[in-house]
Amino acid sequence: MNTEATIEHITGWLQRYAESASASGFVIGISGGIDSAVSSTLAARTGLPLLVVEMPIHQHISQVSRAREHIEFLKQNYPAVDSVEVELTGVFDGLVEAYPGGDDDARREMSLVNTRARLRMTTLYYFAALHGRLVVGTGNKVEDFGIGFFTKYGDGGVDLSPIADLVKTEVYALGRTLGVNEAILTAAPTDGLWGDDRTDEDQIGASYPELEWAMSFDGDESALDNRQREVMTIYRRLNAANQHKMEEIPVCMIPDALR
Repeated sequence: MNTEATIEHITGWLQRYAESASASGFVIGISGGIDSAVSSTLAARTGLPLLVVEMPIHQHISQVSRAREHIEFLKQNYPAVDSVEVELTGVFDGLVEAYPGGDDDARREMSLVNTRARLRMTTLYYFAALHGRLVVGTGNKVEDFGIGFFTKYGDGGVDLSPIADLVKTEVYALGRTLGVNEAILTAAPTDGLWGDDRTDEDQIGASYPELEWAMSFDGDESALDNRQREVMTIYRRLNAANQHKMEEIPVCMIPDALR
């Protein structure tokens, strides 16, 4: 892909959208991963005020250090960037204590993982409302439209999505052109929601290049090898299970005869 032209295209799109929405700038959460690094750099390139927010919740130290390095990179290169850290560990722990338990430990753990993402969304919208800005999403095409690997009303709760039409390998290509630091470019992708160093591939069971292949595959399935069949099964299972995230909210339409 033509990374330079793509960067200019997305930057212009962000500028025009902010102007049409009468927004004064952007707010974005920084995780230490490639998607937030690329999305925040694209937003910074517009020259509009950008607030980058770090929101640790029992965060693994490697994620924190990468996030802080990227924030410094943004501040050194783009004068309209400001940052704030909101420590959410205590807030999260308070919610854990307040919420009743359940009979299924795995379901409770997943509920709390999603609660982390929703706490962060709430925080971003606090700052967006405070400053009259838009919340920038960080989801890529595989996550947002392939397997639904995001939290509904968590990291999926945004105002605009600059990289949602780019697959992960394309996001990395843009990151290299934008000068994103090597630690982020080489780190294994992770959603950072578990308080440990587990990767996206650990959770999904397939790598992003494999998922990109599955999204675009339209050939003869009888010719696939065992791993390709496994990846296709993973992709189709997640795509089907997470359709509720990727489709519009269903509305019960009332027939005219009942009005």
